[in-house]
Amino acid sequence: MTTAATGPDRHAAFFDQLAIVGKAFASAKRLVLIDLLAQGERTVESLAREAGLGITTASAHLQVLKLSNLVATRREGTRIHYRLAGEDVANLYSSMLTVAREHSADVEKALASYLGIGGATTVDIEEVTREELLARLDRGDVVVLDVRPPEEYAAGHLPGARSVPFGELANHLELADPDVEIVAYCRGAHCVLASDAVRLLRAQGRDARRLQDGLLEWRLAGHPVEVRS
Repeated sequence: MTTAATGPDRHAAFFDQLAIVGKAFASAKRLVLIDLLAQGERTVESLAREAGLGITTASAHLQVLKLSNLVATRREGTRIHYRLAGEDVANLYSSMLTVAREHSADVEKALASYLGIGGATTVDIEEVTREELLARLDRGDVVVLDVRPPEEYAAGHLPGARSVPFGELANHLELADPDVEIVAYCRGAHCVLASDAVRLLRAQGRDARRLQDGLLEWRLAGHPVEVRS
């Protein structure tokens, strides 16, 4: 004879299920994959390459995320395409980043070191806010560079942004009128590509700043995003 679960048992069962979702975030490699998927849909092969993982390892981590219902898939021929299960997953990831930076000095220190800012031998990168950039886009007095990989640009980018992947930037320094400021952006506030792009541009005498955050925060704030057809 079975007995119905008691209130405390049902309460514990709920938190057990909640912990499964929490555990899906408890891996640096899975966080990298979530970060990439926050930019748009990608294949297993593309995710593995960009994350520096073997395909088998990437697939295993993606399965954990799928079992936690944080990602969804679609098949196209022999290829599996992954995407975040919803915008709320991107919001959860973004909120985690914000909380971690706000409450963990170690996280903030690691990020500053990664971005190459705040040290005695570095020059802080000047930033432009989303609100200021929106106003300048309306006026048309700024050149916006998307320095992410081309497939991320194709999945979604700021209105009017030019796709110049960071690895190709050195070959495209004559991008516009030298009197027009350039604003570079990449995946998010923690992405080093935009900071490195600004350093390269300023070393060549260009007036350049980075967007204060990136495509993730821009989209979650409800600002317009263009998709290349």
